[in-house]
Amino acid sequence: MVAFGIFLTLIDQRLEQTGGPSILGLEFAGSAGRVAEIMDQWEEHGLYLARLSLWVDFGFMASYGTFFVHATLATRDFARSRELPLLAAAGVVAPVFALAAALFDFTENVIWLLVLGGHAGTVGPPIATTCAGVKFLLIGPAIIYALAGSGAWLLSGKKSVFRRR
Repeated sequence: MVAFGIFLTLIDQRLEQTGGPSILGLEFAGSAGRVAEIMDQWEEHGLYLARLSLWVDFGFMASYGTFFVHATLATRDFARSRELPLLAAAGVVAPVFALAAALFDFTENVIWLLVLGGHAGTVGPPIATTCAGVKFLLIGPAIIYALAGSGAWLLSGKKSVFRRR
């Protein structure tokens, strides 16, 4: 997940050097008109980088989706074993949020690849932008939940990674 993130960051930095926005600018373009402006700013090299970013992002979404599903499940199981009812209750939906975020990301990328290829007309950009927004709205709570679980585990003093045996 980290390696994909670093690679995507490097691509994004090169994409911004073309004079257009980052891939996030495309994700929230919202309209075919704005996408046309972005594509004009990027020119051919920027379009190549944007497509590359979207293709690499499939690996990133698989890795972050898998990681956060497992992290939220582990947090839920920890909360249940330590009788932390609020944390355990949130664990019912947190893994679903992580998985759904990756699925919205997948849908978004497919649409953006179609749009950048001259397909998906005027309906593609608003749908892809909606998917991007939903993706971020879903992955945020999953990340916060996993971090809360990590914090609870560290504060529990049991099996701490910092304690010597």
